[in-house]
Amino acid sequence: MKYIQLCEVYENLQNNSSRLKKTEILAEFLEKLKEEKNKQVVYLLQGKVFPDNSEKEFGISEQLCIKALAKSSGISKEKLVDDWKKMGDLGEVAQKTIDKKKQNTLFTKTLTTQKVIDNLKRLPELEGRGTVDKKLALISELLTSAKGLEAKYIIRTLLNNLRIGVASGTLRDAIVQAAFKPKTIKEKKELMEIVQDSYDKATDLALVLEKAYKGIPALKNTKLIPGKAIKAMLAQKAVSVEDGLNKVGRPAIFEYKYDGFRMMINKSESGEIKIFTRHLDDVTLQFPDVVEYIKDHIKLKSFIIDSEAIGYDPKTKKYTPFEAISQRIKRKHNIHELIKKLPIEVNVFDLIYYNGKSLLDEPFEKRTKILREMIKPQKYKIRLAHQLITSDRKKAEKFYKEALKDNQEGVMIKNLGARYQPGLRVGHMLKLKPAENELDLVITGAEYGKGKRVGNFASFILSCFNEKTNQFVEIGKSSGLKEKSETGPTFEQLTKLLKPYVLKEKGRIAQIKPKIVVTILYQNIQRSPTYKSGYGLRFPRIIAIRPDRKPKSIANLKEIDHDYKRHELKIHY
Repeated sequence: MKYIQLCEVYENLQNNSSRLKKTEILAEFLEKLKEEKNKQVVYLLQGKVFPDNSEKEFGISEQLCIKALAKSSGISKEKLVDDWKKMGDLGEVAQKTIDKKKQNTLFTKTLTTQKVIDNLKRLPELEGRGTVDKKLALISELLTSAKGLEAKYIIRTLLNNLRIGVASGTLRDAIVQAAFKPKTIKEKKELMEIVQDSYDKATDLALVLEKAYKGIPALKNTKLIPGKAIKAMLAQKAVSVEDGLNKVGRPAIFEYKYDGFRMMINKSESGEIKIFTRHLDDVTLQFPDVVEYIKDHIKLKSFIIDSEAIGYDPKTKKYTPFEAISQRIKRKHNIHELIKKLPIEVNVFDLIYYNGKSLLDEPFEKRTKILREMIKPQKYKIRLAHQLITSDRKKAEKFYKEALKDNQEGVMIKNLGARYQPGLRVGHMLKLKPAENELDLVITGAEYGKGKRVGNFASFILSCFNEKTNQFVEIGKSSGLKEKSETGPTFEQLTKLLKPYVLKEKGRIAQIKPKIVVTILYQNIQRSPTYKSGYGLRFPRIIAIRPDRKPKSIANLKEIDHDYKRHELKIHY
């Protein structure tokens, strides 16, 4: 298949906002793939060349794309960066540049989807000396052969931002339409559930498409396989304990919402243990300690467990916030030293697969019962999530307060009879966290936006004041503004205020004189090596501009330190 055919589909999808129309466009395209031996083209509709259960990533920066574009077009990098700043979309810059390129090639090959897939698949495999040059060559080869529209989507694919408004749910609906052409709403709904169930287990749309063209029995025969990553089920929000009980039903299961990171722990039939993050990254090598915990404390042939890993101080045994242990996820060297410095405890809360059988369709009450019977817990290694089953609001509120006192994020509220739905944000599992805190800070940096935010700053570096050194020190980064003025400042308003105070720009990053004070809401404060203050704000969100405040009257480092210590409580359970 010619790549330009796919790009025309991309363009058609981008220009149609209706989900029904997008489904129609996709279904028509997927029908063309029926006779194609290689169904991997469907990955390109997701902006990938690997299935969802693969951890492989292109690892391509915007700067490398600019280099490749400069090399293939003859346009200077400076001109490309300038165009990028004006247009806000490097894909559109690529289209404009290639359409007007200076180095017209006499003999160019027609790009095929297979050639694009082949080149892009090689990118994650490159390592060692000369890697950047090799990646540059692979990308430049594609861009040199590309038409303007093709260049646009090559760049967008590399940057993992197709901007065509197609999620896996839309692709699922398109597969149903292309393979079965349902005649009634009831038939369509039943087929969507069958396709979704197949995707939940396989996490591979090309495989699901292939099975769909073989028929319903093939889809129903999709197996959940431990050792292959599946997406974690996600929670919606509750505003109070009462709200949570009303939404999930009584009685409900309340569990601590831990301040850590999600771990999907797999043990295959062969005995191999694998650990995946919620983003499907394989982090088994980074956590040999967890592998040992599993071997020592879970004596089962095979399983998939959903859990949260939290860190603790090896000296004080106090639990630490996520920021403290986040570096363990990406560290691949000196792991054993880091284990001693940043140990973790695994808190398990759900069971998806058990001794050769999928438990996806079993009620949560049954899954958690089996889970609690199969694990031999040990503090600071592996534990069962702190849990309460109740219909009583007062008991639930007491449990919620205990979770906060124990320095955790809040509680999860779960329906006893609910099935596990991978990758979906479900209404039968809710998260309840405390109200946000407020601070006045000053903006000292900003980054230009892309797409609809082109020309405006889209994210902002926030700083507090260090009275000892008489300097402003960074404490967080916020992007939570509105497109239109409703209850707070917009990107456009804040950009106009900041522009006169820009000290210097490098690419899309601007250094800003500390003049504009803003009020922000944040969830909590954590220790952070990322910012000069030594602290980081979790989920900071700008809610107001404060022209009445002078920069040096904002929150100072001493106050930040006090707020941090006020929230840092010793674990008592």
